[in-house]
Amino acid sequence: MFITDLEEKHITSFDVINRRKVQNFLEQQGLEFDQNIQYTIAIFEGEKVIATGSFDHAVLKCIAIAPEYKGFGLTNKMISELINEQYRRGFEHLFVYTKPENEEIFLDLGFYKIMEVPEKVILLENSADGISQYVKEIEKYKIQGDKIASLVMNCNPFTLGHRYLIEQASKENDVVHIFIVAEDRSYFSTATRNELVREGTKDLQNVHVHEGSNYMISAATFPSYFLKESSVVVETHAILDLLIFSQYIAPALGIHRRFVGEEITCPVTKEYNRIMKGLLPQYGIEVVEIPRLQMNGSPISASRVRQLLENENYAEIKAIVPETTYDYLMNKYERSR
Repeated sequence: MFITDLEEKHITSFDVINRRKVQNFLEQQGLEFDQNIQYTIAIFEGEKVIATGSFDHAVLKCIAIAPEYKGFGLTNKMISELINEQYRRGFEHLFVYTKPENEEIFLDLGFYKIMEVPEKVILLENSADGISQYVKEIEKYKIQGDKIASLVMNCNPFTLGHRYLIEQASKENDVVHIFIVAEDRSYFSTATRNELVREGTKDLQNVHVHEGSNYMISAATFPSYFLKESSVVVETHAILDLLIFSQYIAPALGIHRRFVGEEITCPVTKEYNRIMKGLLPQYGIEVVEIPRLQMNGSPISASRVRQLLENENYAEIKAIVPETTYDYLMNKYERSR
């Protein structure tokens, strides 16, 4: 087979025609185009897309090459271009979210396998000991006890509903490890969310707050969480994230219970919780779902706080957040006006 008239293009969000060609090509390869993509390149033969790849911050994804064009070195060339662009943007610890059939390509490029959902997806990173080093780091916080529980939370911002869930876990367990989602894609920054949770729980002596990582509910392990879209890929994302938690993070801290709040509104989180209930017990981890704390017949939620904040309704906010959160919001928003 002879390949002629090849052209590599950077596909911007304004390039509607070629962006649609990339989306159609991915669909033909059994993939979806992630709407959080920051950068995309595609290789064209004439007007036809024959290969494409993208990244979202430090995560390579949406990578595909037409079967008849494999074996010509196009994939390596394209991925090398993407990696170089990531390095130019300051991303050094890289991840790859791709189909298992692409594993050998990335192993040859210096990536290392973290986890696989068979026949669905594989997650790799460009560090030989990245996840093992993370495990060693969190093992320092391991505390002995008969009942060790955990929660993975966004807390955007920290509400009385979050506080209630943590209190229930604190009462029922010897040790509670809280992981705050590390991705900085929320209304409130990662640093702020961490600080609000620490301040709002410092009276609970058996509760330990940790900043999350790329290895749990992140753009690498669970991109659907940040898209907030219900789709067929949510299940695959959730399984990948939960497998990493159950096989790496839970053993490092001796966790055998995971607490979650009952999800009523968000379909993605609701599906994640459903899958969690089926998967984690297979690894000896009990899932405990707690009904949402309500105020005036409605569940307390962080999204409600954000809505009230936009409307400058500080009186109602005060009723559904801890004092520490309220003080922060007053200092940042009300008193700065």
